[in-house]
This record gives sequence, structure tokens and C-alpha cells, in this order.
Amino acid sequence: MAIVVGATSIGRTQPAVDAILQGQLKELFPAAGAFSPKVADPPHFKAFAAPTGQQAIGLVFWTTELEPLERGYDGPIKILVGMDTKGVLTGVIVAGHNEPYGDFSVEPPEFAAQFKGKSIRDPFRVGADVAAVSRATITVTSAARAIRNSARRMATRLLAPPTK
Repeated sequence: MAIVVGATSIGRTQPAVDAILQGQLKELFPAAGAFSPKVADPPHFKAFAAPTGQQAIGLVFWTTELEPLERGYDGPIKILVGMDTKGVLTGVIVAGHNEPYGDFSVEPPEFAAQFKGKSIRDPFRVGADVAAVSRATITVTSAARAIRNSARRMATRLLAPPTK
């Protein structure tokens, strides 16, 4: 297995992907053989199929790096999202927040797990297809909206529309 941690472009080396981020990328795409350095516009990493590392199998991106920035009750909720080339989420990782009720709303693994396999075409409505958490409505709603909106923006920019 090879993970690309740096690449040269016009004589400049991009910063290496740190070990924590490498682990997170691999968590979102366990079958990937390699990941690109971060692409700038829009900011994302590409996941490539093993063993050749040539075929793109998906994208990974931070919700906090896409405009407009979605804010929770006490600021942005930093979420890493994996999405395959068909617009289906491979998973999400809540990496940081300042939410007063985050410890029982967006931090538990059950919150992130409910997004795996969700299509960008799903509604992402709290209380319908996203689990609601009492006393943390703003946090959960903002996180779900950040995941939905950022995934749809990335798909619009980078994925080809489905063919019939």
C-alpha cells in the first residue's frame, strides 16, 4: 500500500500529509491504495484504487474549507467527509467543535455512522433521515447541513453527472 505524502509541482514540494490525517483518509477509504496531496480549488484529497493507485475512487474534504461556512451553536464544526465518485458518502469524521452539547450529539460514533452510505440526493433532515438529539438541535442541524451542502458543492464541481 502506498500513500502519497508529498508531490512536486513546478519545482515546489507540497507539504506532507501528517500521520493523523493519513489515518483519517484511510478510515474513509479503506480500500484506497493512495491519496493525492490536497488539491487547492476546491480544497480536497483524491482517493485512488489499489493496487495501481491510478483510478480515482473518491474525494475527501473538510466542511470548514468550503464556502459558505456552516456554523453550529458555537462556531464551525470541523468535519472530514469521504464521498465516492457516484456521490455516496463513504463516511464522516467529526474532528473538532466548540459545541456545548457536542459530547452527546456530534462526538458519539453513532452520529458519524448514520451518514455512511447516504447519497448527496438524500434530504439530510434532522428528525427524518438524520437522528435528532434533544438539547442539541442547532449543533446536529448545522453539522448535517454542513455535510450535505459541502458534499453537494463538491459533487457539482468535481463529479460527472450520472449517465442513464
